[in-house]
Amino acid sequence: MQEDLGIFLGKGEQAVYLLPRLANRHGLIAGATGTGKTVSLQVLAEDFSRRGVPVFLADVKGDLSGISQAGVPNPKLQARADEIGLADYGYEAFPVIFWDLFGEQGHRLRATVSEMGPLLLARMLDLNDTQEGVLYAVFKIADDQGMLLLDLKDLRALLTFAGENAKQLRLEYGNLSAASIGAIQRRLLVLEQEGARQFMGEPALDLFDFMRTDMNGYGNVNILAADKLMQTPKLYATFLLWLLSELFEELPEVGDPDKPRLVFFFDEAHLLFSDAPRALIEKIEQVVRLIRSKGVAVYFVTQNPLDIPDTILGQLGNRIQHALRAYTPREQKALRAAAETFRANPAFNAAEAIKELGVGEALVSTLGGKGIPGIVERTLIRPPSSRLGPATRAERQAILDKSPFNGRYDQSVDRHSAYEMLKERADSKTAAAAPGKNKPAARSSSRQGIVETMLKSIVRSLGTSIGRELSRGVLGSILKG
Repeated sequence: MQEDLGIFLGKGEQAVYLLPRLANRHGLIAGATGTGKTVSLQVLAEDFSRRGVPVFLADVKGDLSGISQAGVPNPKLQARADEIGLADYGYEAFPVIFWDLFGEQGHRLRATVSEMGPLLLARMLDLNDTQEGVLYAVFKIADDQGMLLLDLKDLRALLTFAGENAKQLRLEYGNLSAASIGAIQRRLLVLEQEGARQFMGEPALDLFDFMRTDMNGYGNVNILAADKLMQTPKLYATFLLWLLSELFEELPEVGDPDKPRLVFFFDEAHLLFSDAPRALIEKIEQVVRLIRSKGVAVYFVTQNPLDIPDTILGQLGNRIQHALRAYTPREQKALRAAAETFRANPAFNAAEAIKELGVGEALVSTLGGKGIPGIVERTLIRPPSSRLGPATRAERQAILDKSPFNGRYDQSVDRHSAYEMLKERADSKTAAAAPGKNKPAARSSSRQGIVETMLKSIVRSLGTSIGRELSRGVLGSILKG
């Protein structure tokens, strides 16, 4: 039996492999537009799938859906295979599950407001420190009052309640200013228009549905349709960060397995860090560092290595660097930074080579047997076995129709939840008072009780929602720690 040397990436002076047992030391695929990043991602996804490792990736341009279809004979691809000595090169399709936050090109993805937690919501809403504090207070009120936060209508109702009862709540929860609550409400309206209303709710995603294999033992390739989602970059980045955080929270420790349990590709990675507060970047760094022990590998895909903070870039052990352009001072800095991160190869100058790389060519450095970065190699990346380019609408629909999750996530569920519970109490109180409506009103306390005010304010708020126990997600848990 032939020895398994690892995932064959390509060949330069010698063949270059990525060791599966070191794949969860994370990685980076970088390079200018049109230099071959997508093909490198596709090659990695294919081989992980062959090895029974599920993959999650975001399809920003729509062309990664071709992984679901076998490639067709192509003279250029065959010539590349011959050049690098890929004798058994052939074509095959891979098991794909399509997902879409908007439910248009795949199974709908949802999470509850409570799962997102105040930290990620504050990031998504671009709140200042004062507004973020108010949001945390509203989540605490929900906990203390036993109210489940499930969709945006729940959150808006609680904000209304907090604003109308700010004086009574101030001593326990701090100042809940009308200006801050109004600002949060306005931004929630904008977020709803951007599609968050469809994302927040139930049935919520079962993360283990991302970690399945098909009947042949291939890992499912979970593809998130992100072409429309990219129009709202904060929603895109927040969703992927939530997903990564939930994986960290839910998965047990596995140490250093022979291969990852899941490989997570974060395309357009700069959106995760753009304008992010320092506290959030520190949490991302912590999650990336610790999730390795859960068997999850994270690969950032971006144009410029400088898009990734140094504290996170230093954790990415496997690197595929495609060509960079160096016309501006920032681009020249990025090129030098990329070259300096490699273990030098005396055969060439890495900084010069990065500028000269052709399409489908990259500087590659992977971790060796003892976890030490290997010498950088100028590498021709192997051609993929699946289709280069998107699946057709009919092909995508055929896959959705046969999906094991067909019908499971596609229809929203509106279960009995906090809003309905409070409305029922309000209706009950109104009904109890109805027989005496013609009697003189009894003198009431000049100080209205919090519960009574809450019931009235919730009745005036919008919407219904769905019930699930409050959980904050790993970032909220870390923050509390």
